[in-house]
Amino acid sequence: MIFLGQMKNPKLNIIETSDHSFVDRIDAGRQLGAALNRLNLHADVVLGIPRGGVVIAQQLAQALKTRLDIILTRKIGAPGNPELAIGAVGEEGHLYLNDDLIESLDVDDEYILRMKIRELATIAQRKSLFRRYHPKIPLKEKTILITDDGVATGATLEAAIWTASQEKPAKIIVAIPIGSVNSLERLTLGADQVICLRLPPYFKALGQFYKNFDQVDDDRVAEILRHNESGKMKGESHETQD
Repeated sequence: MIFLGQMKNPKLNIIETSDHSFVDRIDAGRQLGAALNRLNLHADVVLGIPRGGVVIAQQLAQALKTRLDIILTRKIGAPGNPELAIGAVGEEGHLYLNDDLIESLDVDDEYILRMKIRELATIAQRKSLFRRYHPKIPLKEKTILITDDGVATGATLEAAIWTASQEKPAKIIVAIPIGSVNSLERLTLGADQVICLRLPPYFKALGQFYKNFDQVDDDRVAEILRHNESGKMKGESHETQD
């Protein structure tokens, strides 16, 4: 069913209200992918947020028969409240700042610069690991779909939206298996469309909606990217032979 909250916010599409658990991230991705196909959704590329979001993204890319990539971004949290995103930085070094929030919190430039340097160092570590297997896909003028294994506070997805928007894509879609309503509403401020498979009546922690919510490590992300890039190259080779 389509949740009636969609009528209050045309950018937000909640497929069902349910607290049923997913088996694991693969199960969540497959169910979400099937729902997106029923909506006849199109995307030029699916972007997963490392680490857990890449498992979801792999399933969505397969379901939508489109390209897979990751989005390397780090939020810049407010002083004393790291879950409140005041900005974000991406792998290309682009810095997005929420100027209104920064002014209201009286955040100084020195703090922002210090956090930018710290978060860019983290991104550089992951970039050196992941990009050796999977070159970055340009996002300009593309319809992109950003996903994660769920949304609690929304700060990480918010940072991903801000980072992707710097490349001027044609459309930004966010699709996730499970989320909290307040965070979903906030994501619509930056995304063109937000789709959530399940909205539970009570949201405490993301892990409560997965029977298996084991941590995804860097090696698994690298393997997904390596497998995807290898499969793409084989497909291109077959097309050339034909």
